[in-house]
Amino acid sequence: MLVLVNVIVTLGMLYVVPAGLRLIDPAGLRRTARLWPLLAAPGALCLWLPRGLPATALAALYAAACLALAARAPLRLLRGRSPGRAPAPAEIAVATALVSPSIAGTALVAERAGYRLFGFDLDILALTVPHFHFAGFTAALVAGLVCRAVRDTSPATGLSRWAAYSVPAGTLLVLLGYFVDDWAELVGAVVLTGGMWAVALLTWREIRPAARDRGTRALLATSAAVLVATMLLALWWAAGEATGIVHPTLTWMAATHGLGNALGFALCSVLAWRRLTTDRRAPADGDRPLTVDHPPLITHP
Repeated sequence: MLVLVNVIVTLGMLYVVPAGLRLIDPAGLRRTARLWPLLAAPGALCLWLPRGLPATALAALYAAACLALAARAPLRLLRGRSPGRAPAPAEIAVATALVSPSIAGTALVAERAGYRLFGFDLDILALTVPHFHFAGFTAALVAGLVCRAVRDTSPATGLSRWAAYSVPAGTLLVLLGYFVDDWAELVGAVVLTGGMWAVALLTWREIRPAARDRGTRALLATSAAVLVATMLLALWWAAGEATGIVHPTLTWMAATHGLGNALGFALCSVLAWRRLTTDRRAPADGDRPLTVDHPPLITHP
Protein backbone atom coordinates (compact mmCIF):
# COMPACT_ATOMS: atom_id res chain seq x y z
CA MET A 1 0.00 0.00 0.00
CA LEU A 2 2.80 2.42 0.88
CA VAL A 3 4.29 2.52 -2.61
CA LEU A 4 0.88 3.08 -4.21
CA VAL A 5 0.00 5.88 -1.79
CA ASN A 6 3.37 7.55 -2.40
CA VAL A 7 2.86 7.45 -6.17
CA ILE A 8 -0.60 8.97 -5.81
CA VAL A 9 0.66 11.72 -3.50
CA THR A 10 3.59 12.51 -5.78
CA LEU A 11 1.18 12.96 -8.70
CA GLY A 12 -0.93 15.33 -6.63
CA MET A 13 2.00 17.38 -5.40
CA LEU A 14 3.92 17.77 -8.64
CA TYR A 15 1.18 18.02 -11.25
CA VAL A 16 -2.41 18.21 -10.02
CA VAL A 17 -1.91 21.12 -7.61
CA PRO A 18 0.05 23.42 -9.97
CA ALA A 19 -2.30 22.60 -12.85
CA GLY A 20 -5.24 23.37 -10.60
CA LEU A 21 -3.73 26.70 -9.55
CA ARG A 22 -3.62 27.74 -13.19
CA LEU A 23 -7.32 26.97 -13.45
CA ILE A 24 -8.12 29.01 -10.34
CA ASP A 25 -6.28 32.15 -11.41
CA PRO A 26 -3.98 31.99 -14.46
CA ALA A 27 -2.72 35.53 -13.86
CA GLY A 28 -2.64 35.92 -10.07
CA LEU A 29 -1.31 32.43 -9.38
CA ARG A 30 0.90 32.08 -12.47
CA ARG A 31 4.17 32.45 -10.58
CA THR A 32 3.05 30.16 -7.77
CA ALA A 33 1.97 27.51 -10.27
CA ARG A 34 5.29 27.69 -12.09
CA LEU A 35 7.28 27.40 -8.87
CA TRP A 36 5.06 24.77 -7.25
CA PRO A 37 6.85 21.67 -8.61
CA LEU A 38 10.07 23.07 -7.14
CA LEU A 39 8.34 23.85 -3.83
CA ALA A 40 6.71 20.41 -3.79
CA ALA A 41 9.87 18.48 -4.66
CA PRO A 42 11.01 18.21 -0.99
CA GLY A 43 7.59 16.85 -0.06
CA ALA A 44 7.67 14.29 -2.84
CA LEU A 45 11.23 13.26 -1.96
CA CYS A 46 10.48 12.81 1.74
CA LEU A 47 7.86 10.19 0.91
CA TRP A 48 10.56 7.79 -0.24
CA LEU A 49 12.86 8.29 2.75
CA PRO A 50 12.59 6.45 6.06
CA ARG A 51 10.94 8.34 8.89
CA GLY A 52 13.37 10.59 10.69
CA LEU A 53 14.88 14.07 10.77
CA PRO A 54 15.81 14.39 7.05
CA ALA A 55 12.34 13.30 5.92
CA THR A 56 10.68 15.56 8.49
CA ALA A 57 12.74 18.57 7.42
CA LEU A 58 11.81 18.05 3.77
CA ALA A 59 8.15 17.61 4.70
CA ALA A 60 8.29 20.85 6.70
CA LEU A 61 9.50 22.75 3.63
CA TYR A 62 6.51 21.50 1.67
CA ALA A 63 4.12 22.24 4.55
CA ALA A 64 5.41 25.82 4.67
CA ALA A 65 4.58 26.27 0.98
CA CYS A 66 1.11 24.80 1.58
CA LEU A 67 0.47 27.16 4.50
CA ALA A 68 1.53 30.13 2.37
CA LEU A 69 -0.96 28.98 -0.27
CA ALA A 70 -3.71 28.66 2.35
CA ALA A 71 -3.09 32.25 3.41
CA ARG A 72 -4.38 33.37 0.01
CA ALA A 73 -7.82 31.87 0.66
CA PRO A 74 -9.26 34.58 2.98
CA LEU A 75 -7.83 37.28 0.72
CA ARG A 76 -9.69 35.83 -2.25
CA LEU A 77 -12.93 35.62 -0.27
CA LEU A 78 -12.64 39.26 0.82
CA ARG A 79 -11.33 40.72 -2.44
CA GLY A 80 -13.90 42.82 -4.23
CA ARG A 81 -16.74 41.85 -1.88
CA SER A 82 -19.05 44.53 -0.54
CA PRO A 83 -19.68 44.54 3.24
CA GLY A 84 -22.39 42.12 4.28
CA ARG A 85 -22.31 40.16 1.03
CA ALA A 86 -21.78 36.42 1.41
CA PRO A 87 -19.09 34.80 -0.75
CA ALA A 88 -20.37 33.08 -3.87
CA PRO A 89 -20.46 29.26 -3.90
CA ALA A 90 -17.63 29.02 -6.45
CA GLU A 91 -15.46 31.27 -4.30
CA ILE A 92 -16.05 29.10 -1.22
CA ALA A 93 -15.11 26.00 -3.20
CA VAL A 94 -11.92 27.65 -4.47
CA ALA A 95 -10.98 28.81 -0.96
CA THR A 96 -11.42 25.22 0.24
CA ALA A 97 -9.11 24.03 -2.53
CA LEU A 98 -6.42 26.52 -1.51
CA VAL A 99 -6.58 25.49 2.16
CA SER A 100 -6.67 21.71 1.67
CA PRO A 101 -2.96 21.14 0.85
CA SER A 102 -2.01 22.76 4.18
CA ILE A 103 -3.91 20.01 6.04
CA ALA A 104 -2.13 17.41 3.93
CA GLY A 105 1.23 19.07 4.54
CA THR A 106 0.72 19.20 8.31
CA ALA A 107 -0.21 15.51 8.40
CA LEU A 108 2.84 14.72 6.28
CA VAL A 109 5.22 16.42 8.73
CA ALA A 110 3.77 14.49 11.67
CA GLU A 111 3.82 11.16 9.81
CA ARG A 112 7.40 11.59 8.61
CA ALA A 113 8.44 12.47 12.16
CA GLY A 114 6.69 9.36 13.49
CA TYR A 115 4.53 11.58 15.70
CA ARG A 116 0.90 10.55 16.30
CA LEU A 117 -0.65 13.98 15.80
CA PHE A 118 -3.85 14.29 17.84
CA GLY A 119 -3.42 10.60 18.66
CA PHE A 120 -4.01 9.37 15.08
CA ASP A 121 -2.22 6.27 13.85
CA LEU A 122 0.59 6.91 11.40
CA ASP A 123 -1.30 5.02 8.69
CA ILE A 124 -4.24 7.40 9.05
CA LEU A 125 -1.92 10.40 8.86
CA ALA A 126 -0.30 8.94 5.74
CA LEU A 127 -3.71 8.54 4.07
CA THR A 128 -4.73 12.06 5.08
CA VAL A 129 -2.06 13.38 2.70
CA PRO A 130 -3.61 12.04 -0.54
CA HIS A 131 -7.12 12.60 0.79
CA PHE A 132 -6.65 16.36 1.09
CA HIS A 133 -4.82 16.63 -2.20
CA PHE A 134 -7.67 14.94 -4.09
CA ALA A 135 -10.88 14.85 -1.99
CA GLY A 136 -9.88 18.28 -0.69
CA PHE A 137 -8.03 20.28 -3.35
CA THR A 138 -9.19 18.71 -6.61
CA ALA A 139 -12.78 17.94 -5.62
CA ALA A 140 -13.40 21.47 -4.34
CA LEU A 141 -11.67 22.99 -7.37
CA VAL A 142 -13.77 21.01 -9.86
CA ALA A 143 -16.96 21.80 -7.93
CA GLY A 144 -16.10 25.50 -8.22
CA LEU A 145 -15.31 25.20 -11.93
CA VAL A 146 -18.61 23.42 -12.59
CA CYS A 147 -20.53 26.00 -10.58
CA ARG A 148 -19.04 28.89 -12.55
CA ALA A 149 -19.53 27.14 -15.87
CA VAL A 150 -23.30 26.78 -15.56
CA ARG A 151 -25.24 29.88 -16.59
CA ASP A 152 -27.40 31.53 -13.91
CA THR A 153 -30.51 31.04 -16.05
CA SER A 154 -29.90 27.31 -16.50
CA PRO A 155 -32.17 24.83 -14.69
CA ALA A 156 -28.96 23.23 -13.38
CA THR A 157 -27.87 26.39 -11.52
CA GLY A 158 -29.34 25.31 -8.18
CA LEU A 159 -27.64 21.91 -8.33
CA SER A 160 -24.30 23.46 -9.30
CA ARG A 161 -24.44 25.86 -6.36
CA TRP A 162 -25.42 23.05 -4.01
CA ALA A 163 -22.43 21.03 -5.23
CA ALA A 164 -20.09 23.98 -4.66
CA TYR A 165 -21.34 24.27 -1.08
CA SER A 166 -21.64 20.57 -0.22
CA VAL A 167 -18.19 19.46 -1.41
CA PRO A 168 -16.37 21.88 0.95
CA ALA A 169 -18.91 21.13 3.69
CA GLY A 170 -18.48 17.38 3.26
CA THR A 171 -14.69 17.69 3.28
CA LEU A 172 -14.85 19.69 6.52
CA LEU A 173 -17.28 17.23 8.11
CA VAL A 174 -15.03 14.29 7.22
CA LEU A 175 -12.11 16.13 8.84
CA LEU A 176 -14.17 16.86 11.96
CA GLY A 177 -15.27 13.24 12.01
CA TYR A 178 -11.63 12.26 12.60
CA PHE A 179 -11.89 14.02 15.97
CA VAL A 180 -15.42 12.98 16.92
CA ASP A 181 -16.33 9.42 15.94
CA ASP A 182 -17.01 7.12 13.01
CA TRP A 183 -20.67 8.17 12.81
CA ALA A 184 -19.71 11.82 12.36
CA GLU A 185 -17.27 10.78 9.66
CA LEU A 186 -20.08 8.82 7.97
CA VAL A 187 -22.23 11.97 7.90
CA GLY A 188 -19.35 13.81 6.24
CA ALA A 189 -18.94 11.01 3.72
CA VAL A 190 -22.66 11.18 2.85
CA VAL A 191 -22.53 14.96 2.31
CA LEU A 192 -19.30 14.76 0.32
CA THR A 193 -20.61 11.88 -1.80
CA GLY A 194 -23.82 13.77 -2.57
CA GLY A 195 -21.82 16.78 -3.66
CA MET A 196 -19.44 14.75 -5.79
CA TRP A 197 -22.27 12.84 -7.45
CA ALA A 198 -23.84 16.22 -8.27
CA VAL A 199 -20.52 17.27 -9.82
CA ALA A 200 -20.47 14.03 -11.81
CA LEU A 201 -24.03 14.55 -13.06
CA LEU A 202 -23.38 18.16 -14.04
CA THR A 203 -20.14 17.20 -15.76
CA TRP A 204 -21.92 14.53 -17.77
CA ARG A 205 -25.04 16.50 -18.68
CA GLU A 206 -23.86 20.13 -18.82
CA ILE A 207 -20.09 20.29 -19.34
CA ARG A 208 -19.32 17.26 -21.52
CA PRO A 209 -21.78 17.99 -24.37
CA ALA A 210 -20.40 21.52 -24.74
CA ALA A 211 -16.79 20.39 -25.20
CA ARG A 212 -15.50 21.00 -28.71
CA ASP A 213 -13.38 17.89 -29.25
CA ARG A 214 -13.78 14.19 -28.63
CA GLY A 215 -10.72 13.92 -26.38
CA THR A 216 -12.03 16.50 -23.91
CA ARG A 217 -15.45 14.85 -23.88
CA ALA A 218 -13.81 11.49 -23.18
CA LEU A 219 -11.84 12.92 -20.26
CA LEU A 220 -14.96 14.53 -18.79
CA ALA A 221 -16.98 11.34 -19.24
CA THR A 222 -14.27 9.31 -17.52
CA SER A 223 -14.06 11.67 -14.57
CA ALA A 224 -17.84 11.63 -14.09
CA ALA A 225 -18.15 7.85 -14.35
CA VAL A 226 -15.23 7.20 -12.00
CA LEU A 227 -16.74 9.48 -9.33
CA VAL A 228 -19.87 7.37 -9.14
CA ALA A 229 -17.87 4.24 -8.33
CA THR A 230 -15.16 5.73 -6.09
CA MET A 231 -17.58 7.68 -3.91
CA LEU A 232 -19.76 4.58 -3.52
CA LEU A 233 -16.66 2.85 -2.16
CA ALA A 234 -16.10 5.77 0.22
CA LEU A 235 -19.65 5.42 1.52
CA TRP A 236 -19.21 1.67 1.96
CA TRP A 237 -16.00 2.12 3.93
CA ALA A 238 -17.39 4.88 6.15
CA ALA A 239 -20.56 2.89 6.83
CA GLY A 240 -18.48 -0.16 7.68
CA GLU A 241 -16.35 1.80 10.14
CA ALA A 242 -19.44 3.19 11.84
CA THR A 243 -21.66 0.09 11.89
CA GLY A 244 -19.20 -2.80 11.80
CA ILE A 245 -20.53 -4.29 8.56
CA VAL A 246 -18.03 -5.95 6.24
CA HIS A 247 -16.17 -3.27 4.29
CA PRO A 248 -12.93 -2.86 2.32
CA THR A 249 -9.57 -2.66 4.06
CA LEU A 250 -7.44 0.48 3.85
CA THR A 251 -5.10 -1.30 1.44
CA TRP A 252 -7.99 -2.22 -0.83
CA MET A 253 -9.38 1.32 -0.62
CA ALA A 254 -6.02 2.78 -1.64
CA ALA A 255 -5.88 0.47 -4.66
CA THR A 256 -9.46 1.23 -5.77
CA HIS A 257 -10.93 4.41 -4.33
CA GLY A 258 -7.57 6.19 -4.04
CA LEU A 259 -6.15 5.21 -7.41
CA GLY A 260 -9.48 5.80 -9.16
CA ASN A 261 -9.86 9.28 -7.69
CA ALA A 262 -6.28 10.21 -8.48
CA LEU A 263 -6.16 9.02 -12.08
CA GLY A 264 -9.77 8.65 -13.20
CA PHE A 265 -11.18 11.75 -11.54
CA ALA A 266 -8.47 14.24 -10.58
CA LEU A 267 -6.05 13.81 -13.46
CA CYS A 268 -8.77 13.48 -16.12
CA SER A 269 -10.66 16.48 -14.71
CA VAL A 270 -7.62 18.75 -14.63
CA LEU A 271 -6.60 17.75 -18.14
CA ALA A 272 -10.14 18.30 -19.44
CA TRP A 273 -10.60 21.68 -17.79
CA ARG A 274 -7.25 22.89 -19.05
CA ARG A 275 -8.38 21.99 -22.57
CA LEU A 276 -11.73 23.71 -22.00
CA THR A 277 -10.21 26.93 -20.71
CA THR A 278 -7.56 26.95 -23.46
CA ASP A 279 -10.28 26.61 -26.09
CA ARG A 280 -12.33 29.35 -24.47
CA ARG A 281 -9.59 31.93 -24.00
CA ALA A 282 -9.10 34.17 -26.99
CA PRO A 283 -5.71 35.89 -27.45
CA ALA A 284 -7.26 39.27 -26.67
CA ASP A 285 -8.83 38.08 -23.44
CA GLY A 286 -5.60 37.48 -21.57
CA ASP A 287 -5.52 35.39 -18.42
CA ARG A 288 -8.53 35.74 -16.18
CA PRO A 289 -9.09 34.19 -12.75
CA LEU A 290 -11.88 31.88 -11.68
CA THR A 291 -14.59 34.19 -10.37
CA VAL A 292 -18.34 34.24 -10.73
CA ASP A 293 -18.16 37.54 -12.63
CA HIS A 294 -16.85 35.89 -15.78
CA PRO A 295 -19.08 34.72 -18.63
CA PRO A 296 -19.96 31.02 -18.24
CA LEU A 297 -18.42 28.28 -20.30
CA ILE A 298 -21.78 26.60 -20.79
CA THR A 299 -24.55 28.45 -22.60
CA HIS A 300 -28.20 27.54 -22.93
CA PRO A 301 -30.79 28.89 -25.33
